[in-house]
Amino acid sequence: MELPFEEIDKKVKEKSGEIDSIVSEIKKVIIGQDYFIRRILIALLSGGHILVEGVPGLAKTLMIKTVGKVFDLKFKRIQFTPDLLPSDLIGTIVFNPKDATFSPKKGPIFTNLLLADEINRAPAKVQSALLEAMEEKQVTLDEYTFQLPFPFMVMATQNPIEYEGTYPLPEAELDRFMMKIKIKYPLRNEEIAIVKRFTEDSLPPLAKLVDSKKIEEYRALIDKIYIDSRLREYLVDIIRATREPDKYGINEIKSYIEYGASPRASIYLLLASKANAFLEERGFVIPEDIKEVVHDILRHRIILSYSAEADNIDSESIISSIIRKIPLP
Repeated sequence: MELPFEEIDKKVKEKSGEIDSIVSEIKKVIIGQDYFIRRILIALLSGGHILVEGVPGLAKTLMIKTVGKVFDLKFKRIQFTPDLLPSDLIGTIVFNPKDATFSPKKGPIFTNLLLADEINRAPAKVQSALLEAMEEKQVTLDEYTFQLPFPFMVMATQNPIEYEGTYPLPEAELDRFMMKIKIKYPLRNEEIAIVKRFTEDSLPPLAKLVDSKKIEEYRALIDKIYIDSRLREYLVDIIRATREPDKYGINEIKSYIEYGASPRASIYLLLASKANAFLEERGFVIPEDIKEVVHDILRHRIILSYSAEADNIDSESIISSIIRKIPLP
């Protein structure tokens, strides 16, 4: 039964104190990185996965480990390398000579939070081993199919400055990441605080504020957050404009786009917009929620043409052009 709008808004506001406490607990360890924290929460609370691009040393591993502790979730890290095999990730079937039987040996993917570090260093067959897990939340080993723990989220990282010995991620895998985010160096005052905390102070113990049942409760509430039909049409038009920009009067970017975003982008944009509204303590979506997350949803889904590379046009500028041209409802 669908709740009245006022009741949804009231329930969301009741949860605001819990979310504030979660963010405050994470910030006991993580200094700055508000954008990163927010995107991690959006992905976790809406069932998505996240691709992170940033140079080494920006606390990517520390971030997801901290989130895991605060949310009381299991965390595992896999360092992707050129010699990694799919079985190193998902597991394999092992023969037991004592009773001549075969049994599954589960890989490190069986966790709540999986850090796929430098994912583009592994060949395509290893990257593709993640596809079923990311989409279906299950893993198939021979004739066995195993459900992954709830919740399950992949945070994959890429180093933007080192491309030697790397493999580009297949488009099918890129499309399964809800968001691709780019993290930057901390501000000067933040870096001073980081140096002090990690050289002079001891890291404070973290409280376990949330469990999987609470995450399920948050997700159920986020699903009920109201979005007007005109806003739903607006976000679909944004996605469709990446495929057919001329139909939306954005002819200047048509030659720069080889392939646009899939319908999965529309679904993720809706889910992320609702999660953003939840973090803003609202039981309804407004245009600013969509604009807040649209670059993260689309930057890895727009395949650029050679013309774009020749004219030094990136996906960020194309997304900005679309947002400017698509009229608000």
